[in-house]
Amino acid sequence: MSLTDQLRAANIVLPPVNGPFGAYVPAKRVGNLIYIAGQLPMNDGQLMATGQVPSRRSVDDAVAAARQCAINALAAVQMLDGGVDQIAGVARVGVFVNSDATFTDQPKVANGASELFMQVLGDAGKHARAAVGVNTLPRDASVEVEVIFECR
Repeated sequence: MSLTDQLRAANIVLPPVNGPFGAYVPAKRVGNLIYIAGQLPMNDGQLMATGQVPSRRSVDDAVAAARQCAINALAAVQMLDGGVDQIAGVARVGVFVNSDATFTDQPKVANGASELFMQVLGDAGKHARAAVGVNTLPRDASVEVEVIFECR
């Protein structure tokens, strides 16, 4: 089953791509890799989660935001020639969590993105990952996710 079919079966609709918010492109293919610029948790043109986790944004909200970032990463691929069906797998995911100084559960937040990729890609969605706490993110987003996809 194609990734387009998998997304449809999971009732996931890829949104329009927001941005870029600077001098870069949302997605770029280099050889058999597609690099995705950091994706914010944009939904219907609005940030769905802002502020530091967990004082201003709950962990559950941040997990949902990371999932949305992953969907937005797929939407960025959809803009390229070949769309999402050229994706063979996920190589690496980087998750940045706008964290309070004592928060150490960034991997739980990152699972929102990781689990989405495994849901729609199965074993090909398994990947290397970094989950990092930071003191702020662009636009005060709670989460930002970057991805490297392997393509056919």
